[in-house]
Amino acid sequence: MAEPESTVINTNVEQKDPSKALVIAVTTRAIFNLEEEHKLYLEKGKEEYTRHQQANQDKPLPPGTAFAFIQAVQYVNKKILESNPAERDLFDILVLSNNSPESGVRIINSAKHYGLEISKFCFVSDEDSTQYLKSHGVKLFLSADRTDVCNALQRGVSAALVFQQEVQAPSTPLRVVFDGDAVLFSDETDQIFQEQGLEGAVQYERAMEAIPIGEGPLKAFAMHLGKMRKKFGQERSPIRTYLVTARSGRDMGIRAIKTLREWGLPIDEAFFMDGAPKGPILAQIQPHIFFDDGLHNIQGAQNVGVPSAWVP
Repeated sequence: MAEPESTVINTNVEQKDPSKALVIAVTTRAIFNLEEEHKLYLEKGKEEYTRHQQANQDKPLPPGTAFAFIQAVQYVNKKILESNPAERDLFDILVLSNNSPESGVRIINSAKHYGLEISKFCFVSDEDSTQYLKSHGVKLFLSADRTDVCNALQRGVSAALVFQQEVQAPSTPLRVVFDGDAVLFSDETDQIFQEQGLEGAVQYERAMEAIPIGEGPLKAFAMHLGKMRKKFGQERSPIRTYLVTARSGRDMGIRAIKTLREWGLPIDEAFFMDGAPKGPILAQIQPHIFFDDGLHNIQGAQNVGVPSAWVP
C-alpha cells in the first residue's frame, strides 16, 4: 500500500491548468544544492535530517543544477502572458520530494526566497514517488536519483538524471540542447552502430533515409516546447532549442533533419559533431540544460559549467 502524498499549494503563485500546461516535476536535490543535507540523511538517518531541516527552515538553500532552468522557464511564462494574458499553455512547475511535510518547510521557504514560480510541493514518504507523476500530468521529470529516473521512464514519463554542479546562471531566453539518438530519437541507429560499427550504421541510415527515426524518451517534451515556441516569431521567441549530436552531417544528418521536419519540430540550430567532443560548442551556446545519453558527453558539459541531465 503506497503512502499518500501530501501536497502543499503555493498560494503566492497563480495556479496553472494542468490539462493545458507543460508540467515539469523537479526533485528538491535537482533544484537546490542539498548535498550536505543528503550526506547527513545517509549517515545519520531520517530523524537527524528532519531535525537539521527544521532548525534551518529560515535559511535558504543554495541553488542546484536545475535552478537556472526553472528561472528561465518562468521568464518564458512571463513573455507568453505579456503577448496573451488569457494563454493557458504555460510551464507549470511542481517540486516532488521524499521529505516529510515537517522537513519540507525549508524547501518551500527557499523557493519563496528566490521568487520561484512553483505551484505545488508534493511530499511523499513512499520509496517510489514517481507513481504520482502521471496523476499530475507531468511531461518532464528531473531528479538527482537514478532509480527515480529509471522508474519514471518505465512509466512513460520523459525523465533525466541531474548531477549536482556549480552552475553559472545564463541569461534569458530559455536555451535547451538535445542530443539526437536515444534522447530525441530512438536508439535504433545506436544499436546498429554497436553491432556493425560505423560503416554498418551509415549504410542503415542511407537505406532508411525516407523513413523517420523512431521516437526517443524526450520527444514528447521537445514537441511541447516546440508548440510553445511557435507562438512567437523566431526573432522574438523566449525559447531556443538546439540539436547537438555525434552523428556526422554528411553521412547521417539528412535522416535526422527529415525526421524533425516530419515531426514538425522546430530546432533553431543543429550541430553534427561527427564524434568530436561537445563541450566547446556547449560552452558557446550556454544552455540552461543539456540532455544526453552519453556520460562522457555529460562530463564534457560539466567541465565547461553547463547544467546537464543524463537520459539513461
